[in-house]
Amino acid sequence: MTSAKSARRPHHWRRDLIELAALFTAVAVADAIANMIGHQPDGPYLLIASALTLAATAAFHTWWARRHSHSPPPTAVDYSVDLSHHTVTDNAAATAVAALVTTPTAAGPAPADEETALWRMRTTVRDTPGSLAALCIALARHRIDILTLQTHPLTQGTVDEFLLRAPASLQARQLSRTISAAGGNSTWIERADAHDLVDAPTRILELATRAALDSAELPLALRQLLGRCTIHSLPAVSITGRATGESAPVEGMLDEAVMRLRDPSGGAITIERPYLPFTPTEFARARALVELDARLGPRVPRSEHVLTLPEGNGITVRRADGSDLAAARAMHNRCSEQTLRLRYHGPVRDADRYLDHLLSPRFGRTLAVQTASGRLVALGHLLWDGDETEVALLVEDDWQRRGIGSELLGRLVTLAVEAGCDSVYAVTQASDTGMVAAMRALELPLDYQIEEGTLVITARLDATPAHCLPPYEQAGR
Repeated sequence: MTSAKSARRPHHWRRDLIELAALFTAVAVADAIANMIGHQPDGPYLLIASALTLAATAAFHTWWARRHSHSPPPTAVDYSVDLSHHTVTDNAAATAVAALVTTPTAAGPAPADEETALWRMRTTVRDTPGSLAALCIALARHRIDILTLQTHPLTQGTVDEFLLRAPASLQARQLSRTISAAGGNSTWIERADAHDLVDAPTRILELATRAALDSAELPLALRQLLGRCTIHSLPAVSITGRATGESAPVEGMLDEAVMRLRDPSGGAITIERPYLPFTPTEFARARALVELDARLGPRVPRSEHVLTLPEGNGITVRRADGSDLAAARAMHNRCSEQTLRLRYHGPVRDADRYLDHLLSPRFGRTLAVQTASGRLVALGHLLWDGDETEVALLVEDDWQRRGIGSELLGRLVTLAVEAGCDSVYAVTQASDTGMVAAMRALELPLDYQIEEGTLVITARLDATPAHCLPPYEQAGR
């Protein structure tokens, strides 16, 4: 870019004098020609014809100049890397953009009908001007479009995270070699899908909204924010009532692949991602979500859904939390020892100790079934277990064999699908025919594992039939 001041030519009086002399000369010549032609018989007609000729010539020249000033350049240059919608924040951003708009793609334009694939890639580059530009130019040579770009500054270097659209024939190994040759190191690459096209600020706002509406959403929001990771909620007090000593500093703690945050409900939240170290930016985002949860306090959506059983009795399905502790203990007292043993797989006298943990939204979601009189007769639990998700049911003896367990299980599976779980598993005994029948009624692919009388049934959710899942808002959210 050249400023108007620097582009202004120097002013000289000699040039003005020459231009003025040329003007007077032209006027004198024109007057002499007009007098000479005007005194002839056809003089006026010749003057009019000359004027029309000059006007037509000027009009043609103007049209020709305008037409060719808007024509495309003689040789088209294709740029496969489009940064028009990117947010680039590191020091090398300006250099990268400048290089991209001046460097044509060496591989030529990509065919319009060429198959493409989406990739998520993260690599570390030096925090120097031109490092990001070299990386982008290397991608452009392979006809790779940069759809989104985030930067995570570190003490030494910068972590750049890309969402790429590349030719389907390009393999991950070849892409990794290209990045390494361009100066990237500690490169991580995996396939992406259309859900990754949402930009980071929008995704974070959506996760914050979900966490603000429901305490149980915090572990799910952290998992979606940080990608494939393992999250453990470690309580400050064990089920037996003894202090566990689990805690974390107020500001949290980050140690490469392990993140530790203070749980607002007591204890600590540990997040692990061994395959990819956390960045300070990710740590700050996770801590902000936890702080939001702490400020809002315990909260559970209060929606209810009334169902009519085959015999005509009406029941209500709703979300449960710690306020239902007394009613859940009363239901335990009405259940037989066999029912409690099938549910908790241990001594019946310890059943009440599990309720504080089960009803806490930090460890999952609980659905309660109550009668028209308000008595609690069944509980269904969806529990976060690291990378896996467990479902568990408890139905009071007098209300069994009425379809309540199947109804609860279908709604729990709906919640698991909405949470992005790949599968759910149930732990029971081979003699528990009711639980086995309820799992089979889901019409999902099931895996069975039996060990010393304990039966573990795993249902894969990637092929969930729509007809067996009730609407999400009716599932007690």
